[in-house]
Amino acid sequence: MADALEREARSLLSAAAVRARAGKMLELGLAGGLDHFTVDLDRMDGVADAVLAVTRKAYPTLEVPFHARWRHFVLGGVDRWAALADAASWSDRAARARAEFDLAIVSVLLDAGAGATWRYRDAVTGNAIGRSEGLAIASLDMFASGLFSSDARAPYRADADVLSQLPLAALTSAFQVSDANPLLGLEGRTDLLRRLGKLVAKRGDIFGLNDTPRPGGLFDHIAAQAVSDALPAPAILSAVLNQLGPIWPSRLELSGIPLGDCWRHPAIKADDGTAGLVPLHKLSQWLSYSLIEPLQRAGFTVTDIDGLTGLAEYRNGGLFVDHEVLRLRDAADAERAHAVDSLLVVEWRALTVALLDRVAELVRVKLGRTPDTLPLASILEGGTWAAGRAIAFARRPDGSPPLRVISDGTVF
Repeated sequence: MADALEREARSLLSAAAVRARAGKMLELGLAGGLDHFTVDLDRMDGVADAVLAVTRKAYPTLEVPFHARWRHFVLGGVDRWAALADAASWSDRAARARAEFDLAIVSVLLDAGAGATWRYRDAVTGNAIGRSEGLAIASLDMFASGLFSSDARAPYRADADVLSQLPLAALTSAFQVSDANPLLGLEGRTDLLRRLGKLVAKRGDIFGLNDTPRPGGLFDHIAAQAVSDALPAPAILSAVLNQLGPIWPSRLELSGIPLGDCWRHPAIKADDGTAGLVPLHKLSQWLSYSLIEPLQRAGFTVTDIDGLTGLAEYRNGGLFVDHEVLRLRDAADAERAHAVDSLLVVEWRALTVALLDRVAELVRVKLGRTPDTLPLASILEGGTWAAGRAIAFARRPDGSPPLRVISDGTVF
């Protein structure tokens, strides 16, 4: 019985489970069966047009890269990480890939909401950069300076023993935090990196196959699963969820397995222990998208990129609310703040995942593309996130999302 329950729990640690449960939520919404939202698919064509408009503006040739952390390391047209990595001497392609896994994992874990006022002053341009882009450049500067390395001669690495004892003062200084420049959740971020270091140190069988334990050792664990140098993208997510899941503050568990970004909704039926559970795995999937390019550079072919799902976050979700595909049953809900585990937020996020698949189909039809030539990862980048931000600023001067979620910055 315990084995069966464990299998059921692990089944939720997959992109397929996210897509299936999100699809059920959309079916319920279309049938008028949800408490908080109604769904109007007639307005989806307008959403597809809005996504296409911002995509053409940002990528006029329609050669759109993946939605990944690497985009945030490009500043003023200069790819900061590529410049560093191309100038470095690597013993082989796997060595560079381990460094890129180190960087992506640490940078994504540091990328919770920064708050509206925090800024990072970039030493190269002198620009003050906020939000996710500022956090990205700050984390890249930390990595490049060797803050996470135990070897001064090899700065481009993150070592488990350094991460596990990372001083709060080191991140405070590196993020340029002061009373005048506050950063939300700094203690939480520091704690998360320490937890990552402790986990990685304990699991040398996963993270230390070809080096001392480091998050980048996950590259070797994933690469070992390749068949004829090919790897399906959902296998990347499975490794991220199963190997990194224990670092997160405890939420729902099933048979002792932490379920991560997974929430309860009684309308979602199943005939096993997963009934009423809705997995979303937003941050894990964003990290997984960010690990595709290092694997490709190391010589692997990553297949089934559309096996991952859209990301259940507020820009993508706001796109559908602001375009009135999703309408609140109670208009007063737009004025309230909602807990991340509230039924309203669970409905909103799951509907977002399902609707992103629908909008991707519409965009491809308009462009004569296929999932192979324009994957969902590129539509998110082009794309839905930017269109969500654009309509948010058109509707509200501060660009805030249409619904307010009380988040602790660790929705993984």
